[in-house]
Amino acid sequence: MKWLTVVLLALAAALGGLLFFRSARAAPLGGTALDTPVALPPLALTDDAGRPATLADSDGRLRLVFYGFVRCPDVCPATLAILKEAYEGLKPEQQAKLRVQLVSVDPEFDRPTILREYLNKFDANFTGLTGSVENIDAAAKAMFVTNVAPLPVHQDHADTPSSTQSASAAARLHGDQVSVVNARGQFVRVYSNLEVVEGTLKRDLPGLLRQYGS
Repeated sequence: MKWLTVVLLALAAALGGLLFFRSARAAPLGGTALDTPVALPPLALTDDAGRPATLADSDGRLRLVFYGFVRCPDVCPATLAILKEAYEGLKPEQQAKLRVQLVSVDPEFDRPTILREYLNKFDANFTGLTGSVENIDAAAKAMFVTNVAPLPVHQDHADTPSSTQSASAAARLHGDQVSVVNARGQFVRVYSNLEVVEGTLKRDLPGLLRQYGS
């Protein structure tokens, strides 16, 4: 009878492990899924190498798209640092299927070379998009991102300190969410800044790649 007890216990343990494994794989994704995927418009933009690009171009990879700007003092660098950690936690074959992309909401300052230098501080694989003010505004609107330019600074003297100009740039209001764009260029899911900070997006990345990466 002892052998039967041992067999039954082993079987119970195996079944328990299988159920746990299935439960872990079936864990729902966080963020908010769009009821209907949004096909992004082919808005003419410029990439960080100065080449023509469009908002719709996903290059056959899953994209994590964040709207921000180089002179942003807090949210942008913090978010990019978290995305860097999440990206580096993936296996090389997973990284090859993912593109992290910053779309500048301050295109008048964030020229391609400036954008590239900024992204290199986080990860050389991260890419950036800039363009005309009109097209950037249209891109933000297409992805439900707030983008409010700061009020112009009234300069009494030609030699206005650069610190005043920086403070003006920092006053820009923009959405801080991270948007998920599938391999076909469709906007499918969005993660709030809180979900990014708390690690929900990082946890979900393998599942996002399975669901949206092809």
